[in-house]
Amino acid sequence: MTLDGPPIEELRLDCYRFPTEQQPEQDGTHRWQATTVVAVTLSAGGRTGLGWAYSSTAAATLISDQLAELLRGRDAFDIPAGWAAMHGAVRNIGNRGLAMQAISAVDIAWWDLKARLLDVPLTGLFGRSRETVPVYGSGGFTNLTDDQLRSQVDEWSAAGCRAMKIKIGERWGADPDRDLARVRRLRELAGPQVGLMVDANGGYSIGQARRVGQVLDEYGVIWFEEPVSSDDLTGLAGLRSALRCDIAAGEYVSDGYEAARLLPVLDCLQLDVTRCGGYTGWLRWSALALAANREVSGHCAPSLHASVAAAVPNLRHVEWFIDHARLEPLLVDGCPPVVDGALRPAGDRPGHGMTLRPEADRWRID
Repeated sequence: MTLDGPPIEELRLDCYRFPTEQQPEQDGTHRWQATTVVAVTLSAGGRTGLGWAYSSTAAATLISDQLAELLRGRDAFDIPAGWAAMHGAVRNIGNRGLAMQAISAVDIAWWDLKARLLDVPLTGLFGRSRETVPVYGSGGFTNLTDDQLRSQVDEWSAAGCRAMKIKIGERWGADPDRDLARVRRLRELAGPQVGLMVDANGGYSIGQARRVGQVLDEYGVIWFEEPVSSDDLTGLAGLRSALRCDIAAGEYVSDGYEAARLLPVLDCLQLDVTRCGGYTGWLRWSALALAANREVSGHCAPSLHASVAAAVPNLRHVEWFIDHARLEPLLVDGCPPVVDGALRPAGDRPGHGMTLRPEADRWRID
């Protein structure tokens, strides 16, 4: 017996740009002044589904030019065939990076649409391994003042976060002494019971990362993210052997090939639902990690990760990134709350439970 759905009738695109709270923000290798959201709304059978990616307006152009026409008329329940068709449609322009961010936004909207048509929450489609999804506080940009860092730590503490992460590797590793001083300051602000995490965004050389990591081990840091570039598999493997703290990477993974290459050299694989192929990709690559006896962690986009992260047995946590935690309630109604250090998925609301806010038009761009 097959369950046929109504045909997809319409795809709508909306782009938004949200300025950072403190301009600019900076990590070890990059600085930015705004975050761009590409939102997709799919319609079928009198219902709509919403998805989005943190990307560039170029992703919206790609969806309009490469994907929109092949979606119209497709069975709203047949997501695997649609995902494969989208992946094939971008072959000649490259099916990673920007193209996968575009596919991710559509795939999230498609799953949300299917769940709304069936009048069930996404956790009802994915299945549920847990009732709540643990998060960690994340931000701690390299150009924050001490007062600004304290304010972020206070926010994470109030939400019950049991682990907190800051950026290090400032200016491509130009000042490791300041990096370590900021880690010591995080410990003072967060207290002795909080797990400390750091992210160098690939800013160190292998030697620097090893030397910094040895001090981080002395400080009790439990997570060293992208100590070197995530493309440097040999470097990641060497650091994993040399250090006690867990080595993590994977936020740029687009497909199973990239995930499979990273898994042997990591303790935890990061996956970003807005970059790795949406919910379809997130579930597939999480299964690869499970087969390799590795945990996964959701990178950024906490509201979008809540339902899918609740489905996988090998989840460690989801990143409650300060930028996205601030802007998602401005973009949508129905964001899952963080209570006692954990996200609470949509409950009885159909789909992921979120809808675009009319007030978000303030940040809309053409």
